[in-house]
Amino acid sequence: MTRSAAAQTEDGIELDRIRSAYLRRRAPAVSARYAWNNPAHLNAMHERERAMAKLLSGAGITSFAGLRVLDVGCGRGATLRQLLEYGADPERLTGVDLLPENIREARRLSPHLKTICSSASQLPFSDGSFDLVLQFLLFTSVLSLALREQIAKEISRVLVPGGRFLWFDFAFNNPGNRDVRRVGRSEIHQLFPDFTLRTRRVIVAPPLRPIPRSFQSGVVPPGCGNQAPVHALPMPAGKELFLSGLQAIVYVRADHNPCVKLFCRFLRH
Repeated sequence: MTRSAAAQTEDGIELDRIRSAYLRRRAPAVSARYAWNNPAHLNAMHERERAMAKLLSGAGITSFAGLRVLDVGCGRGATLRQLLEYGADPERLTGVDLLPENIREARRLSPHLKTICSSASQLPFSDGSFDLVLQFLLFTSVLSLALREQIAKEISRVLVPGGRFLWFDFAFNNPGNRDVRRVGRSEIHQLFPDFTLRTRRVIVAPPLRPIPRSFQSGVVPPGCGNQAPVHALPMPAGKELFLSGLQAIVYVRADHNPCVKLFCRFLRH
């Protein structure tokens, strides 16, 4: 269904804001936070990979061989290249990103992979084109609820029945970054209303600063840093869609070092 002209205009304004926000992140002081030799960032990436491997193994996926994979918001293609280590077929990997600068760099670094400059709200693929869709930190970069809903519809549309969706994003607002907004449990249900949620907890420390004063006097819950049990909701019959993700709730220890709990979410439809 074609969206109204007013809705498309609003989408365009939000997409322009997102482009500007990502360009600001290229400033040396900001990009240094995500450098490969930044210990905090390196630890976060390793933790994410370990969590992803466990989640996918638990879902019965031990190899990406034969899977048609789409990375929505692929950036410079780092995750796509990582999937090659998981056995993915290069010709079956596809990435889309809003910024032409990212796509140019992705094509330079991995010319054998298919990368396309496109908005996630209008994915240039037919229905059921992919077995697995990934999104890492995309939804929190979209402040418009209407655009989030449109992106969610597009992701659902391009997934084949029985496909899977791997989600990695935050449920805590970063007080130092007004260009992102949390995605909580209830909103995930709104974006994917026919999905059922499973939860698993892991630890990651994103570059959140400054820590709000209200958190500095908080009490750290017992077991901060330990994995919590997996919680499952009843799963209805129907398409096999699977969604996992990481979402942060921040506590502060007595020494004011953040202890960040992230929740891996599994959803099926």
